[in-house]
Amino acid sequence: MSDKTKTDKSKKKKAAAKGMADIQEPTLDAPAEDTAPDSADSPAADAGSSAPTPDAASDDAVGVAPAAQPTAPQIGIQSQYVKDLSFENPGAPGSLVASADAPDIQVNVEVQARPLQNESYEVSLHITASGKNGQTTLFMLDLTYGAVCRVVGVPKESLQPVLLVECPRMLFPFARRVLSDATRDGGFPPLMLNPIDFLSLYRQQQKNQTAPAKTDA
Repeated sequence: MSDKTKTDKSKKKKAAAKGMADIQEPTLDAPAEDTAPDSADSPAADAGSSAPTPDAASDDAVGVAPAAQPTAPQIGIQSQYVKDLSFENPGAPGSLVASADAPDIQVNVEVQARPLQNESYEVSLHITASGKNGQTTLFMLDLTYGAVCRVVGVPKESLQPVLLVECPRMLFPFARRVLSDATRDGGFPPLMLNPIDFLSLYRQQQKNQTAPAKTDA
C-alpha cells in the first residue's frame, strides 16, 4: 500500500471521527444547557412563589362574609300614653272632709302585652285603686297606661319576662304620676304608690296559669 493511500484513509478516518463528534456533541451538551431550567423560571419555583398561603387565600376570598356578631339586646319605649282613665268621687263633697282615720287603700295591678309589628309590642299596665273610710267609698280609680316597646336581640324564651317585667318597670313611674294627679285633682291627698315587684307579680301569674283547675267533687 502506498503512502498516498494510507494518507487518504487516515484523512477519511479523521473526517469520520470529526463527523461523529459533530453529531454527538449537540446530544450531550446542548440538551443539558437548553432543558435545565433556571430555578427562578422553573414551574416548581413559580408555583411556590405565586401560590397563596391558606391565610392569604381565606383573606382574599370573594363573597365570604365575616361571621355575624350577635346583636346586643335592646329594649326601648317608642311611645307611651294614657289608654283609659276613670276616676269616681261618689261621696263628694262630704267625703272630702278630713277624717282622723287614714283611709283603707286597695290597689290591684295587672300587666298585659301583645305583638304589633317590626319587633314592637304594646305593653299595658292596668291599675285599679280604691279608698274607703269604714263602709264609705271615698274614691275609685281605674287606669290603663300603655306603651309601644321595641325589643331587639332578645331570645324567644326570654321575651315574655322582658315584656311583663322589664317594660312595666320602665312604665311604672309615669303611671304612678297619673294616679297621683288624679287623686289630687279629685280633692284627696295625692296617692303615691310604693314600688311594685313586677318579677314576683310575673311569677305569681305564671304559677296561676300552670296550676291545675279545681273540680267539684
